[in-house]
Amino acid sequence: MENLSRGQRLPLAGIAPNGRIEIGLSASGLRLDFACFGLGADGKLLDESYMTFFNQPRTPCGGAELASIPGDLSGFSIDTGRLPANIDQLAITASVDGDGTLSQLSSGYLRLLAGGAEQARFAFSGKDFAQERAIMLGKLYRKDGQWRFMAVGQGFNGGLDALVAHFGGAVAAPAPAAAPAPAPGRISLEKRIASSAPHLVSLVKHATVSLEKAGLADHRAKVALVLDISASMGTLYRKGLVQQFADRVLALGCKFDDDGEIDVFLFGTGIHQPAPMNLGNALTYVRDVVQAHPLEGGTNYGKAMEAVRRFYFPDANGGERHSKVSAQLPVYVMFVTDGSTSDEALTEKQLRWASQEPIFWQFMGIGRGRKSKKRFFHVGPTDFPFLEKLDELSGRLIDNADFFSVESPDEHSDSELYDLLMAEYPGWIKLAKQHSLLA
Repeated sequence: MENLSRGQRLPLAGIAPNGRIEIGLSASGLRLDFACFGLGADGKLLDESYMTFFNQPRTPCGGAELASIPGDLSGFSIDTGRLPANIDQLAITASVDGDGTLSQLSSGYLRLLAGGAEQARFAFSGKDFAQERAIMLGKLYRKDGQWRFMAVGQGFNGGLDALVAHFGGAVAAPAPAAAPAPAPGRISLEKRIASSAPHLVSLVKHATVSLEKAGLADHRAKVALVLDISASMGTLYRKGLVQQFADRVLALGCKFDDDGEIDVFLFGTGIHQPAPMNLGNALTYVRDVVQAHPLEGGTNYGKAMEAVRRFYFPDANGGERHSKVSAQLPVYVMFVTDGSTSDEALTEKQLRWASQEPIFWQFMGIGRGRKSKKRFFHVGPTDFPFLEKLDELSGRLIDNADFFSVESPDEHSDSELYDLLMAEYPGWIKLAKQHSLLA
């Protein structure tokens, strides 16, 4: 495997003689959208159907398409043999999703894979940038009848629009007294759900009703699902109950954020962050991530919370927060476990530190008993005294957590579950705004 530096070139014939290659993409510390532009010899977009991204996942020829690559956030599958002769280059890009600049990146990489094996990698990080909001990571290009790859790393201050303009595409501008024209190839999220993940349609409808009741019909937030992968969860995974629950959280994420995906973190003895769950990989997502990350022996809430905080607010690096941080969008974390934790002291610290960040933690315990807190009658001893303690933890700037327990993840109907998930979140939003955690 070869580590590439900026400007370094690599012939593809030596690593992928059949012309088929996969490009894996990942980044931490900042949320990015990835795209692939099909360009002519003049370096301009051939036409808008050759801009491949989450709303347009495949070129007409099938030579470039979005792909889910194990271990990576996103990726593309490239078959150079299917590209038309007037496609001279494929530019692989990333742009910031939401607020922020590329200087906030902790780390990232683009890697080339052939036959499932990594052949080369181009690493980048925030120290390589300043105020840029988009980057051309690399490009595949023809030279003397052969395809080559070049690591680029060129930043653009204007974000995705700057990339589109750089490649000669049209950037829609709002007309007076009229709504802006939709982006090329863009279709509504509802249509994407119906076509790509129809099993979520009913769930999204139930989530919509609950959000409307909570006064959050137009609310926007990032959503993360944190899953316990300790060995005791094995039966729940095998029965498909974790997959069903993940579908419900993804449906909520579709209402909170129109990118159609949620971030996922796994915790057991170690901490893992697989590629996000999205409309394209939803059906088999849980099965696939558990195959890649087999169940483990322990449980560490605190380390999982540290990883979540480090990902969304990297300036604290998951550590103690001495002053408040503000953001445009909050983060709603769905934290699922069936047991106690080995790092209680760290968990308490993480929750206190996170109370100065716009993150809401919704804990769900799977086991005996239910918590008697307005919504439930206590029916027996609880398996989660520590989670109950977290729900009432002292020393926080604001109350940033809620907890309930179930005997099984499918215990509640869809509408009941979404009502539970919104029980304390609206109140937290008000407090977060009062304390300037939300801009």
